[in-house]
Amino acid sequence: MTDLPERLPRGLQYELNQDNDGLAEPQFSFDTLAVRAGHTPTHEAEHSEPIFLTSSFVYGSAAEAAQVFGGEKTGNIYSRFTNPTVRIFEQRLAALEGGERCVATASGMAAILSVAMAYLAAGDHVVCSRAVFGTTTALFDKYMRKFGVSTTFVDLTDLAQWKDAIKDGKTKLFFCETPSNPLSQVADLKALATLAHEHDILLAVDNCFCTPALQQPLKFGADLIIHSATKYLDGQGRALGGAVVGSAKLLEEVFLVTRTLGPSMSPFNAWVFLKGLETLRLRMEAHSASALKLALWLEAHPAVKQVYYSGLPSHAGHELAKNQQRAFGGIVSFEVKGDTPEQSRAAAWQVIDSTKMLSITGNLGDTKTTITHPATTTHGRLSAEAKQLAGVTEGLIRIAVGLEDIEDIQQDLARGLNALVG
Repeated sequence: MTDLPERLPRGLQYELNQDNDGLAEPQFSFDTLAVRAGHTPTHEAEHSEPIFLTSSFVYGSAAEAAQVFGGEKTGNIYSRFTNPTVRIFEQRLAALEGGERCVATASGMAAILSVAMAYLAAGDHVVCSRAVFGTTTALFDKYMRKFGVSTTFVDLTDLAQWKDAIKDGKTKLFFCETPSNPLSQVADLKALATLAHEHDILLAVDNCFCTPALQQPLKFGADLIIHSATKYLDGQGRALGGAVVGSAKLLEEVFLVTRTLGPSMSPFNAWVFLKGLETLRLRMEAHSASALKLALWLEAHPAVKQVYYSGLPSHAGHELAKNQQRAFGGIVSFEVKGDTPEQSRAAAWQVIDSTKMLSITGNLGDTKTTITHPATTTHGRLSAEAKQLAGVTEGLIRIAVGLEDIEDIQQDLARGLNALVG
């Protein structure tokens, strides 16, 4: 048997200086937190974070079990809501977002559902941006309606619409993505937060496209941060997961939902996401740099009608994005030219089908560049009217720029684009 060291490594004993708004200022820098936060080695003195693939935990006595179950003593109970590997991921992501607490979930949609179940009841009202992932729209418009919760969808960038949609005493939640999917519209987070708090409304922000490496919405007044860890937090398309970040008080309600209803993150997936967080800033900066080059190249192509990327000076949200984000992210959408919706779809599909390297898939946030036709995939279940209001046209193509050489990505797209102009 190998002798263990007399003194175990301490790991990163980071501390968060918290204020009354649930914000936290970490003692260490972002990159250090991304690599080390949340993990203190066990008695085995492991250097890499361990995976606790166990459904339950044991106790030294019946009395100890009673104390842990009763909350008199800290300890693990059941991996549905207390697992050491998941806890490391939660603590690390909370530190990166500047939040007090994080609750991990089975997927990004499970994170949104957990927020809804925690804070909404029959008779309540939600104001949600039209510019969100199609399944998010379905969750609020169809499924929450079954439980007596109504939703008004508004233009993400029109603060007057948000204000006019408020129903005094009934509106409990503002929900948005910024930058949005798939047009990269940018919300004024400070203005939205101010409006929400004037009416005692919670502001939840989906930070999937930027991650905390590029944007920390809590610092602009948001109450809750939503993540699909499946995307950039992992970064390699390996696992499903989600998370909610915010103040300890607000997150207690989300925790109780996940404890009772069970939309829990698996320990193995949490371990995968921890490995992703270690390279998060490096990847997001690389994605952003290549995406900007691609957007500029597309903007100059004669087959392209319009490019949607907040890093372009021509984008309506460019200046706001510069103030709220460290970079502009890896999602570039563009619309190809076509005289009719049918011609636009045919042109978009021709571009997509002409690629030989890009992955035709609805996922994003991968090291591999992905390409999709939102109108028939990610937003395909929306009505024609809803697609029109969200700006999801038949000619729209979404690119999630990966980490390949940008010239290879451009060459792969050029094959189909050049064919459209002869």
